[in-house]
Amino acid sequence: MSDTATRYERSDFQSDQEVRWCPGCGDYTILASVQTFLSTLDIDRDKHVFVSGIGCSSRFPYYMATYGIHSVHGRAPAIASGLASANPDLKVWVITGDGDALSIGGNHLIHSMRRNLNLNILLFNNQIYGLTKGQYSPTSEVGKRTKSSPMGSIDYPFNPISLALGAEATFVARTIDMDRPHTARMLQAAFEHRGSSLIEIYQNCNVFNDKAFIQLTGREERDENRIMLEEGEPILFGPDNAMGVVMDGGVARIVAVADVGLEAIYVHDPSNPNPAAAFALSRLSHGPLGPTPIGVFRSVERETYGEAMQQQLIASQATQGPGDIDSLLRSTGTWTVE
Repeated sequence: MSDTATRYERSDFQSDQEVRWCPGCGDYTILASVQTFLSTLDIDRDKHVFVSGIGCSSRFPYYMATYGIHSVHGRAPAIASGLASANPDLKVWVITGDGDALSIGGNHLIHSMRRNLNLNILLFNNQIYGLTKGQYSPTSEVGKRTKSSPMGSIDYPFNPISLALGAEATFVARTIDMDRPHTARMLQAAFEHRGSSLIEIYQNCNVFNDKAFIQLTGREERDENRIMLEEGEPILFGPDNAMGVVMDGGVARIVAVADVGLEAIYVHDPSNPNPAAAFALSRLSHGPLGPTPIGVFRSVERETYGEAMQQQLIASQATQGPGDIDSLLRSTGTWTVE
């Protein structure tokens, strides 16, 4: 490995593996966005590690010319937590999907965020199980007809942003696969954040759940439904910014600006230590139906798990020495079987 930063091109992050997703899959766009973003950093590519679980998105590490681990279903955050804790110099990325992260991997996800490990978590949300050919997922809407719910899903779906905020994640954002400039901004903000960051990426599965996000991506609908969150700016959206968001008793409501006046519109503050306002914004939509916030919901500073662990190790070594693994294994609590 080299300790000297090198300027890269996107091609330097493209592995020699053939990219194999369905033609038209949103994963291609996300892959290109991440590779392009990493090429702008003056960081040796050997410092990056991509850890994935199981699912369509989890093929990601094969296509990155970095270190990578294609791990066990739902366990990517656990493996990434170990990497980030053992080697703080690494830039650890978790690649996961709505099924991988929010079903079997739910506990691993929330605890990695709660602990504020230094991880960048990219959650590809296509609201379907794509790898296993079209079953409803933890984010599929109620009534969704799939191979595993032929009469319509009766499960109430997760809101990944609300879940992350409830787990006290220190950085939470949302973007859309096809909006590469916005995705690049979210990647930059997440990467610069100290601690756990989660970006929910609305990702189109054109085979099993096509146009799930059409209200946010369609030319005729997107201007009316994208609520772009910008720090320090009043939350306005729609043609001519005629619509806005107000906070009413801790609840976010959509109003016509002409009815309440510009001074009543909520000014977005993702750095607020209290996540209540961010949570209220996350409840404006449940799934990409109607006006939906896009951008950074929360970005606050808190000591990371790795920093606290290193402080304990330094304190322990100062009083007890560097330690010896052989002595530890042969200490009290051992016995001999003859």
